[in-house]
Amino acid sequence: MTTDASALGRFLSVAEAAELLAVSTEVVHALIQSGELPAIQLQRDLWRIESSHLEAFIDVKYDENEALQRWNQAQFADVTEFAEARRRRGA
Repeated sequence: MTTDASALGRFLSVAEAAELLAVSTEVVHALIQSGELPAIQLQRDLWRIESSHLEAFIDVKYDENEALQRWNQAQFADVTEFAEARRRRGA
């Protein structure tokens, strides 16, 4: 199985994109319909995703996850600091 989008060529089918993302074709169609994953429609039920767009989509998702992790860590740190300050005050 190929896991590199660029090795498959410039355009990917929905099934190829789904395989690379390890999701169903329904998930890929939903991403296309929402506008999250750019694609071109060639016929009624025939879509193609440019491999560079899929790679960019993956990069954005990694960035979003990293930002969420940093935010969660900051929130946890605030709670810990708040609890420590409260404990010191004897509350």
